[in-house]
Amino acid sequence: MGSGDCYCDEMGPANVEPGVAGKGLLPWLVAVAFFMESLDTTILNTAVPTVAAALKVAPLSMKSVLSSYTLSLAVFIPISGWMADRFGTRRVFASAIGLFTLGSVLCGVSSEIHVLVACRILQGCGGAMMVPVGRLTMVRTFAKSELVRAMSFVAIPGLIGPMLGPIAGGLIVSYFHWRVIFFVNLPIGLAGLFLVYLHLPDYREDWNPLDVVGLILFGSGVGLLSYVLEVFGEHSLSVEEVLGLLAVSIALLAGYGLHASQIRFPLLALDLFKIRTFRAAVSGSYFTRLGIGGIPFILPLLYQVGLGFNPIQSGLLMMPQAIAAISLKPTMPRILARFGYRSVLISNTIILGLLILVFATIGESTPVWFIIAQALCFGFFSSLQYTSMNTLVYSDISERQASGASSIASTMQQMSISFGVALASLAAAWFIPDRAHADGHQMIEGIHKAFVFLGGLTLVSTTIFSELRSADGSAASRHQTLTA
Repeated sequence: MGSGDCYCDEMGPANVEPGVAGKGLLPWLVAVAFFMESLDTTILNTAVPTVAAALKVAPLSMKSVLSSYTLSLAVFIPISGWMADRFGTRRVFASAIGLFTLGSVLCGVSSEIHVLVACRILQGCGGAMMVPVGRLTMVRTFAKSELVRAMSFVAIPGLIGPMLGPIAGGLIVSYFHWRVIFFVNLPIGLAGLFLVYLHLPDYREDWNPLDVVGLILFGSGVGLLSYVLEVFGEHSLSVEEVLGLLAVSIALLAGYGLHASQIRFPLLALDLFKIRTFRAAVSGSYFTRLGIGGIPFILPLLYQVGLGFNPIQSGLLMMPQAIAAISLKPTMPRILARFGYRSVLISNTIILGLLILVFATIGESTPVWFIIAQALCFGFFSSLQYTSMNTLVYSDISERQASGASSIASTMQQMSISFGVALASLAAAWFIPDRAHADGHQMIEGIHKAFVFLGGLTLVSTTIFSELRSADGSAASRHQTLTA
């Protein structure tokens, strides 16, 4: 089947390198994908109570709409590297934007929560190729010494989405219809398609047979595990049934691990975890995001359902996180160069855990300025955490390993976000047993306990970064300071 001879087709050479202008434009092209994904997520977070009311479901039940998208990303991301190597980054990236845009439009016409979940899964199929292939294109275009700066630059336009999303979601549900939330992706997607076909470089590498068995084992295991987390919070199955499904999901994932160790070209190259920096960055990212991944879901519930803020006010209270991340993003390469990845990740994870615990103190008497200050701090340290983990992944990765590393890093990231939303909802549901009749005070108390749980989980994840050495990633980060 696949071989390294497949470098050309009727459309011309497979590897089309960007010129000087194309290289300068590439971060902006990739940012289109980042912007669409981040805008879509943050708009929906703010609109959760309104959409839940329109679909006649409890607000906490909306977690399936959020987690189904990120879970779909986790399931299909592993084949993104193979798709890019086989068909070329330009064709796959453009197809991904088109599929994501189509899924958005279908979400906008959905009238029932299960249909909405199905359309979100379709969106995830597009997003699964969109962001990791864009990141892979960046890795293959820029030298390692330029990568931190390039990734940071990409993140700035991508962070406009989180800045606009909360207030845009509030404005839309207040003055328009909630369906408009999904239709805003249509013009962005069409513009992205046009620019990608004109300017995105087209890379193609040796490709190997697709691990179909591995895809089935891994996808089934992850999907079933996510379902277990969801139904456990809904109390719709008995403890025995939940434990049985959990055992099956663990068996499927263990089966994938065994399968991957016995074939030459596995779906996810697990041998990359033998590289210390890669292992620490990916596993640390996974467990850290379990704690902080659900924060954007339960904060709007605290503000709107618990404290009684309207959607616009809730969106305004969420905006400072993105503003801090954008304004302070250029300082992050210098911070990494000054203190090193190990010190930054250990101290930063502790700070994030403590900040989440502080969220548990927000109540009806909390002044707005304190909520804003808390959001600013959380936005800065979250962005520093993501930049550090995302760039450390590639510090000791060869060019030949870049595709596999990107697939694993993106898959684990989306799994942790999906499970983070599920855990946050599960924790809140656990502390609010009678959600249908809970008043504002009971919602606040339950969400506060969920914050304590998530903050403690984040603090525990700090230990993963202890295996890093002080010099890890120093060459790349030092170069960023010299060229700043």
